Amino acid sequence: MATPAQIEANRRNALKSTGPTTPQGKAAVSMNSLRHGLRARTVVLPGENREEFNRLCDDLEREWKPESRTARFYLEQMAVSQWKLTRMEVAEAGIFKETLSAKTQLPLLDRLWQAQHTLERSYARAQRELERLHPYGPRRTSAKFAQEEPAPQAAAKAPAPAAPPAAPKPSPVPGEFPRPETVQRTSSAAPAAVLTFDF
Repeated sequence: MATPAQIEANRRNALKSTGPTTPQGKAAVSMNSLRHGLRARTVVLPGENREEFNRLCDDLEREWKPESRTARFYLEQMAVSQWKLTRMEVAEAGIFKETLSAKTQLPLLDRLWQAQHTLERSYARAQRELERLHPYGPRRTSAKFAQEEPAPQAAAKAPAPAAPPAAPKPSPVPGEFPRPETVQRTSSAAPAAVLTFDF
């Protein structure tokens, strides 16, 4: 975790930031509040760099190219999870640096690791949903699309010759149950599934 002195130094440094000064830079960031929305204002804590979060969102957006509001939601969920996971790693390092007893450290680390696991699941779930909505995302490479079309299947095989007619069946003897016919194979691949009886 950041110490109070580090947090105060981050705040002082943030006040020195004037943002973009060129017309191109101002145009590039003018839509950030609309693109990244409320989550960008609530996820980034005081002392954290909002531009880094916006850059993370922009990188994911370039990578996935969301085309709908739902895809944007999942993309934002991935960005938030990734941002918080980075924060957790910083917090974990801070816990190890603190001179705390093991009795105090272990419960803190356990809660931290549970939160990390939840965020990793959230990221993976959002990524799966994004892949479902946008199947041609970054995981597909252009080399896969450049492969040749599969060769058309060969013409259907000619049907096998019909089996010779069965010999005439003897009439059943009174008082006996009829016997089932033997199963004949219709092809070499699988046996026929139907048995017939003479009644």
